[in-house]
Amino acid sequence: MSQVGPPFRADHVGSLLRPPVLRDARRRHESGEIGAEQLRAVEDDAIRDVIKMQKAAGLSSATDGEFRRASWHMDFIYSLGGISRSDERLHVKFHNLAGDLEFSPPGLQVDGKVRLDEPIFADHFRFLESHVDPGVTPKLTIPSPSMVYYRGGRAAVSESVYPDLEEFFADLSTAYKDQITAMTGLGCRYLQLDDTSLAYLNDPAQRELVARMGGDPDTQHVRNIATMNAALAGRPDGLTVTTHLCRGNFRSSWAAEGSYEFVAEALFGELAVDGFFLEYDDERSGGFEPLRFVPKDKKVVLGLVTTKRPELEDPDVLVRRIEEASRYVDIDRLCLSPQCGFSSTEEGNDLTTDDQLRKLELIVATADRVWGGK
Repeated sequence: MSQVGPPFRADHVGSLLRPPVLRDARRRHESGEIGAEQLRAVEDDAIRDVIKMQKAAGLSSATDGEFRRASWHMDFIYSLGGISRSDERLHVKFHNLAGDLEFSPPGLQVDGKVRLDEPIFADHFRFLESHVDPGVTPKLTIPSPSMVYYRGGRAAVSESVYPDLEEFFADLSTAYKDQITAMTGLGCRYLQLDDTSLAYLNDPAQRELVARMGGDPDTQHVRNIATMNAALAGRPDGLTVTTHLCRGNFRSSWAAEGSYEFVAEALFGELAVDGFFLEYDDERSGGFEPLRFVPKDKKVVLGLVTTKRPELEDPDVLVRRIEEASRYVDIDRLCLSPQCGFSSTEEGNDLTTDDQLRKLELIVATADRVWGGK
């Protein structure tokens, strides 16, 4: 199943289940029982192991599982200049088959000019790149610029610093452009911008939330796409950029639902990425019809395998769904992955590491069955 360049026929989103020893070390570090160097040593060992696991599963790309982060996005966002933790907490309601639960991470405030003071996750990437085997492509995952604005809205952006929001978006794009240039200089050739906003906005309830925060729910996705495109403009040659969209992923729960139809034309037609990782593991994501807007030079990675439950999907069903999607996107431009990460936050989803490995192996086996040596 050889393929030149990412995204690969069998791929994955990025985050992986933290082993118990790592979660314990993080708790001990937070309580002051161990220092930063001791925590780093545990992280290093865990990342070496998870890189080997990805290779054993048959994957052509590898991440560090986001093992040095508490969450998929906030560690990065808090590292941007001009952004700090807020005393307030975000309140995001998640849903699962058993009921609802609330995720209440610290909020953020933009209290200075947004900038990149130094490359974020540079050491993380260097360690990953130095430990992957030849032929395995290291992938860096970071939150898209949309995530800096989406949760807090105008209220989180100081009006004294940014009386004109357009200046904020311009600085945000520049900070991301600087990050992309810096990471490419360190050897990164596969970058993924994770963006829940563009999937959330398909949900009428989420659009109502945007309106209550003072935004325009009919054009927020267009604004987000423009900010991302400004960050990607003139990116270095040899860098593949993808984006991943999902409707929330916290302890096997989700926050939104709805077909991609609302954002599809602008998203697929205008966003200047090379490929789209799309959540498609159940009816919450709707059908494949919105894929009719995908241009012929873009790839689509179908997230048909769920990370929210341990049960393995039927490979025959996966093949049939890939064939259904190929009515809208040529099968040579399709790939397969899980619908989201296994551990978007350090708590992780309700699966075991054995379940996780079986899911990844299923993806590799199914991709080989569909595309063979392509």
